[in-house]
Amino acid sequence: MISEQILKGLRDRDPRGIARAISLVEENDPLADEILASIDDGLVEEAMVLGITGPPGAGKSTLTDRIISGYRSQEKRVGVIAIDPSSPISGGAILGDRIRMMGHALDQDVVVRSMATRGRLGGLCAAAGAAVRILAGSGCSVIIIETVGVGQSEMDIIRLADITALVLAPGLGDDIQAMKAGLLEVADIIVVNKADCSGADTLAMDMESIVREGRDKEKILTQVRKTVASEGKGIDELLNTIECVNTSHRESGERRVRRQKAYDLEVLDWAIEILKPSILEKIYKSDFQRKGDPRQLAAKLLEKDS
Repeated sequence: MISEQILKGLRDRDPRGIARAISLVEENDPLADEILASIDDGLVEEAMVLGITGPPGAGKSTLTDRIISGYRSQEKRVGVIAIDPSSPISGGAILGDRIRMMGHALDQDVVVRSMATRGRLGGLCAAAGAAVRILAGSGCSVIIIETVGVGQSEMDIIRLADITALVLAPGLGDDIQAMKAGLLEVADIIVVNKADCSGADTLAMDMESIVREGRDKEKILTQVRKTVASEGKGIDELLNTIECVNTSHRESGERRVRRQKAYDLEVLDWAIEILKPSILEKIYKSDFQRKGDPRQLAAKLLEKDS
């Protein structure tokens, strides 16, 4: 009965029903299986998933807010998954990004969900993929995933996103940060935000130079765009670039390849989540000495089950 009410909520695009469905997935509730199995795969296939990542202070949330407004002006329904740092006490999301998007709070066609990282270094909780499908199933044609600004460990964003936008800003040492993180190798679009600040033009030129030098002949050249998100400048050009990249990926088959890899890795994520409690129980009950190489002890523990 409860699942029927939630499924009706998804069909009716009820924000409370959507929120409840995502919560059930996060809680590993048995009802989540029924809900996810009922989602229209066609809607999931049609939805575009945009990942927005980058170091702290680059203006990701402000840019995301402007992108939402841009898609709403095109009458597209938008879902947002804001991956927030977890509270060290409750494990819940701190909700910082959601507060910044309060301008869309009364818009029934903008669904914002904050999700806690729950200690995962990748910046994405295991339920994020399921949340994407739930939002797509509720009619969101554009789904944005904005990650926490944790630099090197944000690589996980590419696993769920059809398109990845790396947001940088002058004065933050972002070029060095991006190269260290390896994010330049996976970014489809590099956004130099706060383009009205000193050093923005130099940063954009540096990024364009790095992109050209590392170009893969089999893939389209990563695009570099400048924005001033706080003033809404450059947003239309950015949306046009996103659409061009999306079309190119669909036509070349890149999008299909990415989604297949994302699906496989998501299965692995869930397998680890499912196995983790039983493995922890075995560790706690084990009589081995707590010293030496933990990796070797882990291998021995797993050998006993094989």
